[in-house]
Amino acid sequence: MADVQFTDVRKSFGAFPVIKGVDIEIADGEFVILVGPSGCGKSTLLRMLAGLENISGGEISIGGKVVNTLPPKERDIAMVFQNYALYPHMTVEQNMAFSLMLNKAPKEEADKRVKYAAGILGLDKLLERYPRQLSGGQRQRVAMGRAIVRDPKVFLFDEPLSNLDAKLRVAMRAEIKELHQRLKTTTVYVTHDQIEAMTMADKIVVMHDGVVEQIGSPLELYDRPANLFVAGFIGSPSMNMIKGKLDPQDRNRFIATDGTVLPVANAPAEAVGCDLVYGLRPEYITLDAGGMPVEIVVIEPTGYETHLIVRLGGSDANCVFRERINARPGETLNVSIDAAHVHLFDVETGRRLTD
Repeated sequence: MADVQFTDVRKSFGAFPVIKGVDIEIADGEFVILVGPSGCGKSTLLRMLAGLENISGGEISIGGKVVNTLPPKERDIAMVFQNYALYPHMTVEQNMAFSLMLNKAPKEEADKRVKYAAGILGLDKLLERYPRQLSGGQRQRVAMGRAIVRDPKVFLFDEPLSNLDAKLRVAMRAEIKELHQRLKTTTVYVTHDQIEAMTMADKIVVMHDGVVEQIGSPLELYDRPANLFVAGFIGSPSMNMIKGKLDPQDRNRFIATDGTVLPVANAPAEAVGCDLVYGLRPEYITLDAGGMPVEIVVIEPTGYETHLIVRLGGSDANCVFRERINARPGETLNVSIDAAHVHLFDVETGRRLTD
């Protein structure tokens, strides 16, 4: 195992910069997820760590050793790709042992490692099958097994679950997390799915347009987003955002652009007079017979919860209720807002102003 460090890492394709000075520290044994929308640079950063892309500037180190110019095979990493990359003419056992064969490992050692990985991943009874005889989830396990047998310092995952159906993705998320808890190998994982990031990571790196917007634990990013981009990207349903300003006479009152007054707790003095975005997670809007009236736009019963879109402050707002709502679009509900969980963002800079 080893720590990984990116120091002012840059990458350009011709005159077009795609990674713009990234600094990330990944501790030994940590599970870190790079997350962001398509084109943000997360996969490029992973490929540079793997040695599959050249670095335009900065340093990448693994275990304290700078690896900028090292070829992939000398970096002691193992990568699991989105498309599995299994050899169709080889059995599961042969696929898993292939890298060991290339390195001329003794057959006894290779067999031992393959059986160990197969036992962890539940592949014991599938070793003689070919990839075409496996389900998508089983193929993904084989790709993971091929990485495990190498016993690398760092595991790299490049959107490994995107080809799986929704139910299988949930199951594989749990398997990968359990695998990491068992092996405790430093892991860098790329995804565009923030639910994967929230449920699996020790630490999340949120990227956008080639820069790191925020680094922190899943709940740190959820509860204290640094800016509007992180606030909107992390969380499902996403954070509600309503434009307006603070009442200059009372910082506990936010006045939306349509004149609706919304509660705020502990708004900083620097927010007065600024164009603001009022940020509120859906779960902090609750049913209250004595609260403010809102119009129902869409109602989505899921069984366990009821998701509503309501008209609030001139914008559509997401709500999540545990109660089953007997209502229809166009009707009115009364709700309250938990002012202690309101975020205020500066429209101009995007920065969060509240503590």
